[in-house]
Amino acid sequence: MFESTDTKARAILQSDDNFNSKLESIAILLNNEIAHYNWVGFYFMNDQTQILELGPYVGPPTDHTRIPYGKGICGQVAVSGETFVVQDVHAQDNYIACSISVQSEIVVPIYSNGKLVAQLDIDSNSKSPFSQADEHFLEALCEKIGEIWPD
Repeated sequence: MFESTDTKARAILQSDDNFNSKLESIAILLNNEIAHYNWVGFYFMNDQTQILELGPYVGPPTDHTRIPYGKGICGQVAVSGETFVVQDVHAQDNYIACSISVQSEIVVPIYSNGKLVAQLDIDSNSKSPFSQADEHFLEALCEKIGEIWPD
């Protein structure tokens, strides 16, 4: 399922587009190609303010353009630095509701030169849609994004 999407993502990352355009294109690609991805976006780390700042995304608008470290699933990943898969957001105490239609979420950290710089956040309107294949594919993609991260 992910092979074709991975090939297209690699082409985007190797393109001459500016960095934010690449991220926007990746978000669009993931949203269009994988049926259970209903909101795809990037949050950038701001260690000075301890706030995640919304970057390029595709999907319904969100009020969550700034998320404090530690708050919600994204905020927890900002602290732990590890992928977090939530198959049922309603079972999570520290979940920030973005939309009543969201049932699950996966957040994958992006590292550049060993430093946590951003994260990829994906919401799904289905319960328990994320497999280990999703996790492995997204972690590999985030690793590739980290390799081209601007200084």
